[in-house]
Amino acid sequence: MRDITLGQYFPADSVLHRLDPRVKILSLIAYIVLVFCTFNYFSLAFVALSVIVIVALSKVPFKMYLKSLKVIIIIVIITSVLNLFYGSGEPIFQWWIIKVTWGGIRNAIFVSVRIICLILLSSVLTFTTSPTDLTDALERLMKPLKVFHVHVHEIAMMMTIALRFVPTLLEETDKIMAAQKARGADMESGNLLKRVKALVPVLIPLFVSAFRRAYELAVAMECRCYHGGEGRTRMKQLHLMKRDAISIVFSACVIAGVVLLNIFFEKVI
Repeated sequence: MRDITLGQYFPADSVLHRLDPRVKILSLIAYIVLVFCTFNYFSLAFVALSVIVIVALSKVPFKMYLKSLKVIIIIVIITSVLNLFYGSGEPIFQWWIIKVTWGGIRNAIFVSVRIICLILLSSVLTFTTSPTDLTDALERLMKPLKVFHVHVHEIAMMMTIALRFVPTLLEETDKIMAAQKARGADMESGNLLKRVKALVPVLIPLFVSAFRRAYELAVAMECRCYHGGEGRTRMKQLHLMKRDAISIVFSACVIAGVVLLNIFFEKVI
């Protein structure tokens, strides 16, 4: 539980922390699309290198990113192993109906690197952007939806609160499990069914705690006269700066580089 870093903000003095959150969100979306547009080893390596540069610029300790990867490493391994058996070409290993080809190995490599890049980029956004800035950025980006009478502010607020309370609920789960183990609860032995049943004493107090926190948050917001986004002003206004323009140029260069590498080098997947 302690290794799940989703939704955590790590304060630091870096260029990425000072970037406009709208630029970071749009850049993340562009990179997500870009990761799946890598069709050869050169473009994949170019995207992976740019992700490493971004991670280094964030000045967030690398162990935080390792914690993010630790949570999904099982998914990466399972996905890679499954892709080994779905490649085309001459088999390099075959036993019964199991066949491993060079195409399968390439698929496994591409899938693994793509998933790792996506997790690292998503972690960069949450590590370098505070919940308040994230809310403002989402609301600004979704502002055109107000034409269709969509409650943009409320949606952005709910998304940010949900993201913010992920680490809090995980910490609460860890405390409840430790308390139940101290009372003699056995959650690690037995078959799968017994382990699922052993989680019931954890889930019930966790749901009670989650509803209590939600109620307390609602009361606190009402006491501060919060009634939605109508008529609200912001203490901190978002403005695009020179560093944001440089960030946009950097992202554009990465996109152009991937496109050129896909054109000039042979497609392998």
